[in-house]
Amino acid sequence: MSNTTEDVAGAEKRSLNFIETIIEEDIQNKKNDARVHTRFPPEPNGYLHIGHAKSICLNFGLAEKYNGKCNLRFDDTNPEKEETEYVDSIMEDVRWLGFQWDKEPYYASDYFDQLYAWAVKLIRDGKAYVDDQPQETISQQRGTPTRPGMESPFRNRTVEENLDLFERMKAGEFPNGSRVLRAKIDMTSPNMHMRDPVMYRILIAEHHRTGDKWKIYPMYDYAHGQSDYLEGITHSLCTLEFEVHRPLYDWCLDQIIETNYRPRQIEFARLNLSYTVMSKRKLLELVKGNYVNGWDDPRMPTIAGLRRRGFTPASIRAFADRIGVAKRDNVIDVGLLEFIVREDLNKITPRMMAVVDPVRLVINNYPENQTEEVELVNNPEDPESGSRSLLFGRELFIERDDFMVDPPKKYFRLGPGREVRLKGAYVIKCENFDLDETGNVSTIYCTYDPDTKSGTGIHQPKIKGTLHWLEASSAVNAEVRLYDRLFVDEDPAGHADKDPIEFLNPDSLKIVTNCKIEPALAQSKIGEKFQFQRIGYFCVDNDSRPEHPVFNRIVSLKDNWTKSNQE
Repeated sequence: MSNTTEDVAGAEKRSLNFIETIIEEDIQNKKNDARVHTRFPPEPNGYLHIGHAKSICLNFGLAEKYNGKCNLRFDDTNPEKEETEYVDSIMEDVRWLGFQWDKEPYYASDYFDQLYAWAVKLIRDGKAYVDDQPQETISQQRGTPTRPGMESPFRNRTVEENLDLFERMKAGEFPNGSRVLRAKIDMTSPNMHMRDPVMYRILIAEHHRTGDKWKIYPMYDYAHGQSDYLEGITHSLCTLEFEVHRPLYDWCLDQIIETNYRPRQIEFARLNLSYTVMSKRKLLELVKGNYVNGWDDPRMPTIAGLRRRGFTPASIRAFADRIGVAKRDNVIDVGLLEFIVREDLNKITPRMMAVVDPVRLVINNYPENQTEEVELVNNPEDPESGSRSLLFGRELFIERDDFMVDPPKKYFRLGPGREVRLKGAYVIKCENFDLDETGNVSTIYCTYDPDTKSGTGIHQPKIKGTLHWLEASSAVNAEVRLYDRLFVDEDPAGHADKDPIEFLNPDSLKIVTNCKIEPALAQSKIGEKFQFQRIGYFCVDNDSRPEHPVFNRIVSLKDNWTKSNQE
């Protein structure tokens, strides 16, 4: 039975997430002239992480879907923690994910003069006052969710006194932390954020854009909605922790709006990822404590770290789409992200030979001083990828793990008397091996059947094991960095009595310096990605040079994490 137009339309309607449903209702009701204008408002106090990537994809994606606009606006209201480096990194991350913001980037600091003027209006309207109490006292007077707050002894200052003090705060007459401007709302409100929240604090510090012009800076809750209003934002998407801030968002807008246009705050569940820390503060601790090698360390969940490790923009966008938009917090298995990365890389990466832990193999009956070329398919998933030639000879390297002195019955790799096929080449049989002084295998001796060359069809016995390899004289030495999950605990930040650093994975990075690779790999450009056959997906690291190639493991070919941690 074929679907009718109404059936298709109904299915599409049912597939909308709750934010899309709100947007489509607003469009239908001609709210804000049926415009869709979103924004992504990061604070430039650190590098963005995978959770921010979800928000980027959501905000820019909705703007694309509804032919709207999306602003990039930096919430630069705290000069003590903000740096131009972070501004530049955020712009790079957004572009790398494949998005472009409307016009030039916006900054909350663009609106400092207007925000100050509105604060003066609130004072004149009797809705804001200067409080001389220290922050600790103000916090204590706010009460608890079950006990109302206490009014400040400065709450009923005259308008004239408040205007004078606020102007002097702006002029820098008072030291840091000595006074604040508070909104006069309701100290008995069940919502703690409505109990005379702080709007401005004295902060004498150099700002990355305005220099030393300002001695007072607005709080996020005050600047957020007003900035949205000034930019014409229609749908202000925030993570779920801002739900209790929404009444304050609306209250601040109520004091200034004199038009029919009004932005709306909508909350969605933030991304929580297993085996990962998603707090900028904790990530900064990792960087400053030298537990990782900077913000772009490939073990970090930062977008810069994922990019350096070799994750693709397409895979991160597909991940954001797959997990969807929820109203309740939940934890996403990091294995899903890794699975989606594998899906993407499987389609686009060339297959190459690399031997991470090499052991020497000699084919006794292969002619000495002779080599030949074998043909290998670059990517069986991509018919247009073509093939390449690889040198084959008497002496090879294979993986040490692909040989056992005393293998079990169902071991299908190489052992004494066992046969395997060399990928794209011949069937070989192990005849003998040498041990070094420590008891480790140093050389494996084999014979080959010249009639079993792959693709010739002359003599093709059924062999269960196929190994990757490299011809010894042409193989190039490379450094390989084997990255794994940074934490061994599924919820490293979820222990009240322990620091996440206690759960750092001691094996999150293993550096191998004697890996052997195909000669062509040494000329690869930084960022290029490959599948090392039978090993995993790898990316050329920023440190790589032709004379010293360096590769990062992006992900293994399959997820062995759960199994290995149960053993």
